[in-house]
Order: sequence, then C-alpha cells, then structure tokens
Amino acid sequence: MAEKKISVVYILECSDGTYYAGYTNDLGKRIKEHNAGKRGAKYTRGRGPVRVVWVKEYRELKSALRTERTIKALTRKQKELLVNGRRLDKVLAL
Repeated sequence: MAEKKISVVYILECSDGTYYAGYTNDLGKRIKEHNAGKRGAKYTRGRGPVRVVWVKEYRELKSALRTERTIKALTRKQKELLVNGRRLDKVLAL
C-alpha cells in the first residue's frame, strides 16, 4: 500500500506584516517558491521574503483544504491569535 503524503496548512508572515495562508505537501519547496516570486501565490509576490509563523499537519487533504479555507476567512486579529498559540477552535469561538 502506498504511503499517503502529509498535507500541511501554513500561515506566512510577509515582509509587509500581512499574513497569507496556504497548503502543500512539501513545505520547504513551497516556501522557496513563495520567496522566489515565480511559482508562489500572486499575493506573496513583491511581499517577500516570507517566513512561516504557523503550521499544522493533516493526514487527509480534505481536512487540510477545509482548514485553509477557514483560516483565509479569519480576521487579522483572529490570525494573530492563532499565530500566537491559540487553538483554531478557540479562535473560531470568539
């Protein structure tokens, strides 16, 4: 049986102080793409360098996609709480 890849949901802090949320199955490669500005997200182009400030691993891609979508809908204040260690379910309860 083939081993499933782990999906990672992450939050980046851009050089302008804004946050970007995404998902990948190869975080190191994805960060290099964001910082290179070519294959990274359109949002992060011109906002580099970026740094990873939050990461969560998932076994199921479906769960990772759901979490990414949820994080993208958060306010900046909620993202700050998440980055500073608050659990996502607690952030959503606010």
